[in-house]
Amino acid sequence: MAEKAHEIRLKSRPAGMPNAENFQLAEVTLPEPKDGEVLVRNMWMSVDPYMRGRMYDRPSYVPPFQLGEVLQGGAIGCVMKSNDARFKAGDLVESMLGWREAFVGPGAALTKLPAAGAPPQAYLGVLGMPGMTAYTSFHRIGEPKPGETVFVSGAAGAVGSAVCQIAKIRDCTVVASAGSDEKLAWLKSVGVDATVNYKKGNLLQNVRAAAPKGIDIYFDNVGGEHLEVALEVARPFARFIECGMISIYNDEAPAPGPRNMAYIVGKRIRMQGFIVIDFIDMREQFYADMTRWVLDGRIKSQETVESGIANAPKAFLELFSGGNTGKMLVKLD
Repeated sequence: MAEKAHEIRLKSRPAGMPNAENFQLAEVTLPEPKDGEVLVRNMWMSVDPYMRGRMYDRPSYVPPFQLGEVLQGGAIGCVMKSNDARFKAGDLVESMLGWREAFVGPGAALTKLPAAGAPPQAYLGVLGMPGMTAYTSFHRIGEPKPGETVFVSGAAGAVGSAVCQIAKIRDCTVVASAGSDEKLAWLKSVGVDATVNYKKGNLLQNVRAAAPKGIDIYFDNVGGEHLEVALEVARPFARFIECGMISIYNDEAPAPGPRNMAYIVGKRIRMQGFIVIDFIDMREQFYADMTRWVLDGRIKSQETVESGIANAPKAFLELFSGGNTGKMLVKLD
């Protein structure tokens, strides 16, 4: 009997904040794998903020999602059938062929998971793209030095929480911003020195109180007001790591820019955006350090898990309302 599976397709392009009507659940019949192909049943699926940009029909560093076609995202799955000599039934593999319960695809699109002792879903989080994003950019752009002060926005997310802990390993003082006291309590439990609830009080005053000597590195996941505040409290020669600006991803009109960009000149601030593949040369170093730190307990992670492919859109939408702590995942049956 032919295998069947469900997948999530982009039904319409969101205008502003996405909603459930922009997604479609469909059932497909899977073909038998041909030479060089593998049948994989996904176990874990990632949802990530950058996917919002791919829902616009505009040029970017990755092609936009097409209407009526299955969405793509990181996934961990188990090989069920293989016509590729590199894989056998039972192998756990990573791919960018998520947002579906199962698929038949080329073996070249798969990476076998190492036998490192970490749970499989960690390779979608702290040992996957979010962890590599944090590790590579923090070291390459941030150039941290012991004793420096690091400010992290979106600090309870998968990338932000990894940055906080890496910064502590590098003997930095860490100030973290997040949107709930529960998230901040978890960040304190993994060693963050000072925390700011951006939903309470005046953000600038609170960050100044948390970092009275100013900041040397800003890791930006949020943009908007956080970026303006970081420019205000930056010390001379601060480095700004521009990873994401989730506060404006769903804006229907351009948001006002920071009013204090002139600080870049006077404070000699270095501000750099990046895509994680810019630092692919650090991949082996990342795996060596992060795997050791995770297994030694020096890097901890949290997960927010939704169950079932039908709940993938719900998980994605929760990214924009602060519904996740750590890595947002979908566990598939």
